[in-house]
Amino acid sequence: MNTVLQLLPRQHFVSQWAVLYTSAPCAGTNVKIGVPENYDGIFPWYLTKLQSLPSNYSDLVVTGDDEGIFGVDAQFLYALKPLDREKQPSYSLQVSFRTSVHRQSFNVEVCVIDKNDNVPTFIEESMRGSVQLGLLKGIPFMQVEALDRDDRNSPHADLRFSLMEQTPRIPSSQMFSIHAISGEVSLTEEGASTLDPEMCGRYKLSVMVKDMAGRADAFFSTGIVTVEVTGNTWASPDPVRLQENLPGPYPIPISQVKWSGSQAEYGLEGEFPEMLFTISREGVIYLNAPLDRETQDQFHISIVVERPDGREIAKPVELRVMVGDANDNRPTFPQAQYHTVVKELAARGTEILTVQAADNDDPKTDNVRIFYRLVGQIPESPRALFRVDRDSGVISVQADSMEGTAPQYTLTITAEDAKGLNSSCTVVVTVQDENNNPPVFSQHEYGPFHIPEDALVGTTVTAVLARDADVRGGDSWQVDYRLESGDEEDVFSLVTDKQTNEVSLVLSKVLDFERESEYILVLSAQNPVALVRGRYGPASTATVSIYVDDVNEGPILSQSHYEVTVREGEEPGRVIATIRGYDPDSHPIRYSLQGDTKKYFSIGKYSGELKTVQALDREENSTYTMEVIAVDGRNSSLSASTLVTVHILDVNDNSPVLVGDYSWKYLCTPRLEDQALVLASRDSDGPQHGGRLNFSLRSDVTVRRTWKLTPINDTHTNLSLNIPYLPPDVYIVPFTISDSSSPPRSTFIHLPAGKLTEPETGPHRHRYFHNTIT
Repeated sequence: MNTVLQLLPRQHFVSQWAVLYTSAPCAGTNVKIGVPENYDGIFPWYLTKLQSLPSNYSDLVVTGDDEGIFGVDAQFLYALKPLDREKQPSYSLQVSFRTSVHRQSFNVEVCVIDKNDNVPTFIEESMRGSVQLGLLKGIPFMQVEALDRDDRNSPHADLRFSLMEQTPRIPSSQMFSIHAISGEVSLTEEGASTLDPEMCGRYKLSVMVKDMAGRADAFFSTGIVTVEVTGNTWASPDPVRLQENLPGPYPIPISQVKWSGSQAEYGLEGEFPEMLFTISREGVIYLNAPLDRETQDQFHISIVVERPDGREIAKPVELRVMVGDANDNRPTFPQAQYHTVVKELAARGTEILTVQAADNDDPKTDNVRIFYRLVGQIPESPRALFRVDRDSGVISVQADSMEGTAPQYTLTITAEDAKGLNSSCTVVVTVQDENNNPPVFSQHEYGPFHIPEDALVGTTVTAVLARDADVRGGDSWQVDYRLESGDEEDVFSLVTDKQTNEVSLVLSKVLDFERESEYILVLSAQNPVALVRGRYGPASTATVSIYVDDVNEGPILSQSHYEVTVREGEEPGRVIATIRGYDPDSHPIRYSLQGDTKKYFSIGKYSGELKTVQALDREENSTYTMEVIAVDGRNSSLSASTLVTVHILDVNDNSPVLVGDYSWKYLCTPRLEDQALVLASRDSDGPQHGGRLNFSLRSDVTVRRTWKLTPINDTHTNLSLNIPYLPPDVYIVPFTISDSSSPPRSTFIHLPAGKLTEPETGPHRHRYFHNTIT
């Protein structure tokens, strides 16, 4: 355990004390104490008491002190003169004593405690350094060093450097800076950007060093640093041109850089494969593998210079490496096969396609010059059909004409450079048919063809064919047929089979022998594309004759449905409609009725006049529907029919009537609130005449004072007392019911009402006004 002890003074040294550090001693135990240097008090200077000595010790002796500084007196260790830490920082003493048994000893270590009693000094009296042009700010180019003899582990030797003055102060007064702790001198931002040996080649810097970490009460000293400004070999090297695919051996030195200042390390940066370029410690740049111009034709390599600690010293310089071309690429086509078309009538020299091969060699050299050749043709032909231009790759027609050739050819074209490197492609040439043959009919006239007049629409009359000598399936072979004349009413249509070019003449409308019994049609044949040679002549036109055969046809009615309106009550025998019909063969027509079960109507057998047989009543039936049959006078199996609907118009021939049994209904007297008799009426006429029915009391003052009619809807009204009280009796209520026609039809009603009945007793006696209808 460490213990803090006081110096124990002898009787005549009462005022002297010091703080000492020790461990409690015992036999064989070491003691360590701290003693300040430069003590200027009274001597002997008692340092510490040697505790725990046995009571029977004797012959106490201290050894290990060659200078005779220390001694012991009655268990006290003392010194006879001041201690100097800079001369000797510690002392190792041995204290021995004798006991009754034997002699023992222990060690005492005296550590001299430092005081700030030394001024820091610069190690070199003449401090010189050089700064290289291009050095970046903050990169040290020299270091000033100072020494303080005080304890380096204490603040007494904690040194701080500062820059006091710069001479001359051009081009800036703050060209340099010094690191306060390390003493490293470097350029400032202004210094790095404006340093110029031609303007100022030497600077003197006044620097100061302080101990005590630069405190105001610290010791200090000053010195002069002379800085020489030097030029630098650090610059971008000349561009290098290297041939691709160099044979080696590798690595090959290609350039060199050098930083002329302090120790430096070099590095390379740029867009190139790892280890393709490297740089040695001496700044020699090497190429480590062959280059390929087609992959990359030049490189921009940044060369960085750094201190051993990795800090960049100066701005990078650049080496430009250009790769020279070698003829190491064969020309290649962008696609392996091409397709093109040439017209069969193309003239000699017609260009049909240009093939272009590419060579990845340097376009500025003859390595990319390409020559084209036609080396194969499938199928072969006895005459030369195609040629390719040696320099341009233009493929053109060599023959005078492509008529009669195969429909398709496959050409093999090679592209070759000056070194003989080559590749090939195929060109598929389709010979396109042109319309140089018009379609022709095999005969000039077709028919005559017979077709009955009752033939169904869609019936095929005949099929004909105009042949075309052009290539089957193409637009030049396809035939468009047209009816040029003879079918002004579009009775016929043409349907062409695109696979065979055969055209069918099809019936599009119903035939009528009586109107047209013969058709002479002029049919033409042309291609959908224009003729490029020749013209359409008589052989491209044909006549088709068609006879229509007569067929006995049934009658035809002018309408499929007749709507007839008749007022009810009309006198019988009036013609209400005439059914119109005709026979295409001019045969007579007979008419008859079906569906008139009550025999209300009749029809003229030959005239078609429809008449009423008796007066009609709308209230009995408002609509009659029947069928009129028209029969061919010579063939009863031929007929036609139409529906006739007769609507009966309403006439106001019915008066409204009161409906219902009111004999058991009654009114109370005195009058009860909201009590009324509901009267109902009806009118057999239609809504036009009997839609809304009106109730009105007789024009009598007594009647209108006593009774009241209140409409509910179009057919109902309320009858109630209009006065509070009426003596019990039977009363006749006279009123009129009128319809809504103009003029209206009315019915006068006398409604008997009234018989008094009273309850026998009780507080709730009521009088009942009993009503009956007679």
